[in-house]
Amino acid sequence: MLDILCATDLSPTAAAGVLFADDLASRMAGNVTLLHVLGKNERTGEGRDKAQVFMDRHASLVEHTTVTELMLEGDALATIAEEASRHAMMVCATHGPQGLRQQLFGADILKLVRKLPVPCLVVQDQSTVPARPGPVVLPVAGHENITGLLDAVVMLARAYQAPVHIFQLLRPGESPSDQLLENKKRMMLHLEEHGVSHEEIDVPGTTFSIGFAAGTIAHARKAEASCIAIMADASDEYRYMADAEKERMLTNEHGIPVLCAP
Repeated sequence: MLDILCATDLSPTAAAGVLFADDLASRMAGNVTLLHVLGKNERTGEGRDKAQVFMDRHASLVEHTTVTELMLEGDALATIAEEASRHAMMVCATHGPQGLRQQLFGADILKLVRKLPVPCLVVQDQSTVPARPGPVVLPVAGHENITGLLDAVVMLARAYQAPVHIFQLLRPGESPSDQLLENKKRMMLHLEEHGVSHEEIDVPGTTFSIGFAAGTIAHARKAEASCIAIMADASDEYRYMADAEKERMLTNEHGIPVLCAP
């Protein structure tokens, strides 16, 4: 049976991730595994007892399927990545770049999703589980291999019973590269082969900007999207600016969830 890993630092913000994991697992007829990597002060005695109390509270938020609690020791990044390999996907909540309780789920969130061998849905404290999911917004990516991204999009679109918007921001006076054009065709073909409804959304840029996050977020908000789907790693074409743009999407002010594919 499909199992979704939900990594948590046991903070109130992390509870948002638990709610999304519960919702997705129920839509996919799957289960949830709740993972917390114990800090140094949580491994014995009172610290561990306190962590268990918070873990149980998070587990109680899973109301639509079964949940397994898992508390492990070790390097947080490596431990989460290793455990994720045993699951279909992961869900976690980020604190954003400010006011961090735990660096890994804040400033280092991009580092975390890039380490994972499975897709990860990143949500925020203000993200709300969709009662009627909107489209999955899929920006055209410039990577050579987008198979993992497309498989993740199909999985989520089917779970949400939602269409996919293949989104491309057209910059003034600039033509898309051959790689972008080829990938757009691959996206359409892959979705057609898997019976996922989709449409092309080409948005002309009104001003020249090398970034892509703002336009993507604006469309996702207008479309009331269930999420934005991106590659975790940067493409060669936009490597020099990709980190900042991806972090901007992951921590967008509207709380739109972001699906990151390996």
